[in-house]
Amino acid sequence: MLSNYVVSLPYLSPDKIRTILSSLYSVYYGNPNAFLPKWFMPGSPDYFLPHRWTYLYDTAPLKKTLKHYIDFEMLKKIGVDKNSKKYSRLIITSTDIQKGEPVIFDTAHMDIDVDKIVACAGYPFYGIRWTEKDGRYLWDGSLLTNTPMMEVMRASPLINKKFYIVDVFPRQQKEIPNDMVGVFHRTRDIIFMDKTDKNVEMLKVNEKYLNLLKRIYSIINSDDAKIDPKTKEKLKELSNEYDSLNEKYGAAITDVIRIDKKEDSLHYLFEDADFSTYRIKKLISEGERDAEKAIARKKEKEKKIEM
Repeated sequence: MLSNYVVSLPYLSPDKIRTILSSLYSVYYGNPNAFLPKWFMPGSPDYFLPHRWTYLYDTAPLKKTLKHYIDFEMLKKIGVDKNSKKYSRLIITSTDIQKGEPVIFDTAHMDIDVDKIVACAGYPFYGIRWTEKDGRYLWDGSLLTNTPMMEVMRASPLINKKFYIVDVFPRQQKEIPNDMVGVFHRTRDIIFMDKTDKNVEMLKVNEKYLNLLKRIYSIINSDDAKIDPKTKEKLKELSNEYDSLNEKYGAAITDVIRIDKKEDSLHYLFEDADFSTYRIKKLISEGERDAEKAIARKKEKEKKIEM
């Protein structure tokens, strides 16, 4: 006697089915504008030695795409006219594989080319190839910090900052994972979500200390201060230390606006491999929507404070 079984499957909309199929297609066939699978590169010396492979996907197509869309001559000009009101600055980070430390590319100090950008996108857990640049082997900077706030503060220690943090890995998820794919998905979110709360708190405390030192410094050096010459000479040494600290850590964080990504109810193993035009446009649209909502909430909060 045969038993009847009813299997309950989650409802999949045409949008979700399209996303899954596109991702699976990209995993096997790659994407002509982003990455090429190793198994479609028969000319490589280790093609028949997969146990010696250090990557699954080559980034040569991504370099071509970036060269098509990015004006690298304009990037070179960014760090030149620092007195211009239109001055912008690009800072991107990668990870030195051998030293385990961040490598920062900054248009204020160097030209940024396509290799440096791709070096910041070599994500090993997805099998994306590392980049060799200037004698260093580089992976994605997210391996050390996915929100490089401290790197930005160190690179620009004198100018106050307003941060817009776009968190593409959701902080909150209501449901508990119910399978290994869900476990992997949620683990990835927690590893790479924004964790700068403690950094902001520490920098705020640091700002208070520097302001306190500045007040003490101004009082001591005022004309009303009655200090003997020997003590004044010693205080000059302290003032040099204060100037040094201010140059290294003087920038304050004036504001932090967080733009959070809403969690999708569908979790699958290769969801980040969907580079279809449809998916990219959809993500851009959702990102713009989330950014507008975050800025609107911020303005509403400021209005309430003023009232």
